Amino acid sequence: MIYSSITGTGGYLPERIMDNAELEQMVDTSDEWIKSRTGVVKRHIAAEDEMTCDLAEHAARMAMEAASVSADDVDLIIVATTTPDLVFPSTACLLQERLGVRGSAAFDIQAVCTGFIYALSVADKFIKTGAANKALVVGAETLSRIIDWTDRDTCVLFGDGAGAVILEASEQPGIVSTFLHADGQHKDLLKVPVGISTNYAAIQEGSAYMQMQGNEVFKVAVNTLGRIVDETLAANNLEKKDIDWLVPHQANTRIISATAKKLDMPLDKVIVTIDQHGNTSAASVPLALDVAVRDGRIQRGDKLLLEAFGGGFTWGSALIDY
Repeated sequence: MIYSSITGTGGYLPERIMDNAELEQMVDTSDEWIKSRTGVVKRHIAAEDEMTCDLAEHAARMAMEAASVSADDVDLIIVATTTPDLVFPSTACLLQERLGVRGSAAFDIQAVCTGFIYALSVADKFIKTGAANKALVVGAETLSRIIDWTDRDTCVLFGDGAGAVILEASEQPGIVSTFLHADGQHKDLLKVPVGISTNYAAIQEGSAYMQMQGNEVFKVAVNTLGRIVDETLAANNLEKKDIDWLVPHQANTRIISATAKKLDMPLDKVIVTIDQHGNTSAASVPLALDVAVRDGRIQRGDKLLLEAFGGGFTWGSALIDY
């Protein structure tokens, strides 16, 4: 049987750093309030001429180098993003051209913060069916472009960045299981209420911003992530103690802590980057994974649980034998 395995990771953050002290000058908030409510200390913000594809390219090249994979080897590119460079072509196609990859399938996935888990699951199935051999999977966002910097509920949380992995065919299980879910009845709790065919004038006016009902999002997130932990463990006949590392979406520290508690997992076995990165949506899970791989915490043979929750609502998990 063909399996898929992660052979390389990469991550990239824009150079500009916005700390909480800067936000204190922009909106009615404080460093203490932001850290206590979200855990964020600083976030990275893309430069005016820096696009989602630029961030994705940096992360992709790092992952390809780590996996010793060339452009000629890549036969599938999937980019998870909520903030594409263009309506079309897809950011995946733009990235394909940048990397010099020719002829492979390339497309975007939009599942907001769960986007990377969705993309990883799709790539895994491509490889398991023999439709691809080496896949580049990227989560990349320039969320700062859809943030209202006068809205304290959202502007303190989010940042820009990109993370990537190379997924290759293997004789041994790497991606053990993935579970994907969505429930559109919660669509109004976290959204950008404009688009090409809806309220297009707001885009032209430059007011296409994210809106979030934070308390309600928190309640649903904690409940759904708890259920997906149970689902993943049960489907794989595992106990909580079998998980070596939790690599969660970096939504806020309270949601991360609640998920860790569900696993009876101490926080020193949870990869937490929200303090340094903020919430980077589809980029947050692969960025956190790359950080922990490169600093040596995650080692070959470790069992990882990746999980995320995002607007839609969407949520999902990936169990990985790294």
